[in-house]
Amino acid sequence: MKKGIHPDYHPVVFRDPSAGTAFLTRSTMTSAVTVAWEDGRTYPVVDVDVSSASHPFYTGRTRVLDTAGRVEKFRRRYGLTDDAAREGR
Repeated sequence: MKKGIHPDYHPVVFRDPSAGTAFLTRSTMTSAVTVAWEDGRTYPVVDVDVSSASHPFYTGRTRVLDTAGRVEKFRRRYGLTDDAAREGR
């Protein structure tokens, strides 16, 4: 590798607050926030919105969509009533 052209690659803790999990890996990301890890060292921590611990694909838990509410929202937006919808207007 050429020296001086690559970003710093260092240990970073990625934390998913919604799932209450964290994992230590290496990354080029940086953060001003740090956390003490299990090995006693301090590492920068990056909070993520979704990880494998909280994503529905990996957890097998799906979200229920409120389809009736979505239909009503559409009808309110475009001014359709139940009578007009039945008549095909």
